[in-house]
Amino acid sequence: MSSSRRSRTRRAGSSLSSSSSRSISEDQISELLSKLQALLPESQTRNGAHRGSEARVLQDTCSYIRSLHQEVDNLSETLAELLSSADVTSDQAAIIRSLLM
Repeated sequence: MSSSRRSRTRRAGSSLSSSSSRSISEDQISELLSKLQALLPESQTRNGAHRGSEARVLQDTCSYIRSLHQEVDNLSETLAELLSSADVTSDQAAIIRSLLM
């Protein structure tokens, strides 16, 4: 094992021991999961049904984040197509770019 890899391993080990001293209680985890679940749109709650499982809340959150990433990608492609079309003048394109920044 190289010395740089060993030093990274030591640092990772020390950060693990320091993070374990800041453990989160079961009540705090439940509260955070409830807040996370409240942020999900109703369509992600499986027709509004209560999803008691912590794992289910995390899976649904990951699915929702993936869908948001896909939506951003699709909108970016659409915007790129609009900006490259002949219908958009360079002045209009400049205004759109300034609004996006």
